[in-house]
Amino acid sequence: MHVDLGNALDTTPGLTAETLERLDDRVADAHDRIAAGMADDEFGYAALTLPETADPDAIREATDRFDRPEAVLTVGIGGSALGAATLANALESDVDAYFLDNVDPDAVRSLLDDLPLAETVVNVVSKSGTTAETLANFLVVRETMERAGVDWTERTLVTTGEAGNLRALADAHDLPALDVPDGVPGRFSALSTVGLAVPALQGHDIEAVLAGGRDGMADLSGSLFETPAYAYGAATYALAERGALTNAVMPYAESLETFAEWFAQLWAESLGKDGLGQTPARALGATDQHSQLQLYRAGPPDKLVSLIRPTERAETAIPETDLDGLAYLGGSSLGDLLDAEFEATEASLAAADVPNLRVEIDRVDERSLGELLYGMEAACVLYGELASVSTFTQPAVEWGKKAARGLLGGGDFPEADAVADKRELRIDGS
Repeated sequence: MHVDLGNALDTTPGLTAETLERLDDRVADAHDRIAAGMADDEFGYAALTLPETADPDAIREATDRFDRPEAVLTVGIGGSALGAATLANALESDVDAYFLDNVDPDAVRSLLDDLPLAETVVNVVSKSGTTAETLANFLVVRETMERAGVDWTERTLVTTGEAGNLRALADAHDLPALDVPDGVPGRFSALSTVGLAVPALQGHDIEAVLAGGRDGMADLSGSLFETPAYAYGAATYALAERGALTNAVMPYAESLETFAEWFAQLWAESLGKDGLGQTPARALGATDQHSQLQLYRAGPPDKLVSLIRPTERAETAIPETDLDGLAYLGGSSLGDLLDAEFEATEASLAAADVPNLRVEIDRVDERSLGELLYGMEAACVLYGELASVSTFTQPAVEWGKKAARGLLGGGDFPEADAVADKRELRIDGS
């Protein structure tokens, strides 16, 4: 992973070389704290050791119980799905991957109606085994399979904690079960059983994903000038402190579009605490040059744009043409055009004094994706250290879970009582 901070210097808001030099002393202290947390296997920090502690053999053993499926359906939400989705959607496979990560009844039914259930592996993921959305969807999936005459016990893989409903279910039906790693919040679990089972079922090289993570791990040092992940984390923190409270993440590869969704959860849930944080926005280059870029370049000066691209990609030639005004395209490729769009956007933002950061990976493959995922996790942890927030907790999320569970009769939660206090100012149509 390569990070270029040049277009964040002397912008509005922006950094200076002197700012980064001063900040580097704090990065050294933060790195010492992070390294100690990793060494002691502390909650949260343990995520940064996953490239070394994850067991690909256990994942292979669990997934090899299934013949090569036509499809994999992951039933999970948030961190239980987005890491796997990032890898599955970025890498090509003849095994289709689908994700039930919401409880919209129309969407659930439409997906299940189209799936080849007898040739689908269901991958249900919940550390607690009590996540309402995940368990509700799984019950629907299980019933749908039974009605279709498919033995769900022969088609289900469970990834969960040591105890809970899913663990009991796996034990009762002798289902293959993977352990969610201890001390790792869901949004940091992409390089674990949670994120790697789906690519394993698709036939991808999960050892290469972990090797990429180890590349990022080996880069960690006490200086942002030597560590791409820390350069990104320190720069985004410093820009947020100066008013860049929105971070628009804009990959220039459609295969990385889901990565932007994964990043949004990582950044929002980890750093949005105590009135602090940076709101992640999702965009796609070059598509959103024709929509969102107008706001980023000419709107309020409260944004940072993170431009992400692979430096190597497959090429598709643009045919020659004699159409007036288009002849210049002939002889080049779609990749050339996309790179030109990337650099034009970068220059456009810089010309308008909008801070932007360039993040590059070598190519969209297992190893580079592992490094990118690890790098952004390390960047997030560093940002949290510099901002003095509790990076690995999510109290606001837990509040909402309790309220929903109480409304459904799943317990007596005072959070559910707040629903009755909703104010109304209702305007009805005809």
